[in-house]
Amino acid sequence: MSSTSKPTSSENIVAQKFDRCLADLIVKSGVGFSAGVIASVILFRRRAWPVALGTGFGAGMAYADCDRSFNPARIPGTRIVPASELKKDGSS
Repeated sequence: MSSTSKPTSSENIVAQKFDRCLADLIVKSGVGFSAGVIASVILFRRRAWPVALGTGFGAGMAYADCDRSFNPARIPGTRIVPASELKKDGSS
């Protein structure tokens, strides 16, 4: 039995990244919502703004992670090296 793996299509890679982003959005927004409800009940006499703030922070963190997933050039410290530069160095 050979262990040859089928190449993954780019559509499947994008779909997997999108699914991960959607799951991350749901989880992080839910955690932010929960933290906002707890803060609202305990600290702020049942005001609504801590819930909205917590949910917004969670959604913002999920958006930032998703943006880094789809565009790795935005990760600080990452350098994109053109293929022509690699051929000049002889490291290919």
